[in-house]
Amino acid sequence: MLNLVLPNSVNLIRHTVPGGWVEFIDLDLTWTSPDGTLLEEHAGKRFNNEFIKASRQANIEPCPGLFLEDWMRLAGFQNVKAERFVWPVGTWPRDKHLKEVGAWNYLQIMEGLEAFTTVLFTRHLGYSKEEVEVICTKIRKEMKDPNLHIMFHLHVVYGQKPESS
Repeated sequence: MLNLVLPNSVNLIRHTVPGGWVEFIDLDLTWTSPDGTLLEEHAGKRFNNEFIKASRQANIEPCPGLFLEDWMRLAGFQNVKAERFVWPVGTWPRDKHLKEVGAWNYLQIMEGLEAFTTVLFTRHLGYSKEEVEVICTKIRKEMKDPNLHIMFHLHVVYGQKPESS
């Protein structure tokens, strides 16, 4: 995941030829649902809120996709275009492509939950390793519910270095 801050994005324009194009793809890791099935009281939603908080305490932006367009414009790129795509978790979407994306996303979350949670939660939020294991177990159980429609967004942003620079 690209976790750059504005001063580094200014360097990008320096290393792009005049008229050259740059593209960034990154996520907004805020979990939501298109139909209101993910509620604040769900373990997954509570986890996601804590994950975002811990990431920011660790000086890692967990939702850089939201800022890519502004960062590119502030760095001096022109003809900036931004697109946002649904990134489902699970096979609940009706669309065949989104169903496949959701299946892979579900797998990577289920397989990697402890890997991307333990350090953040223990070092930055004060959780014990055992508390993290309990949270991960609750999330895994909850995410097996086919009526729970979790998603987040993937952002694609591209722009061009001005010819005159």
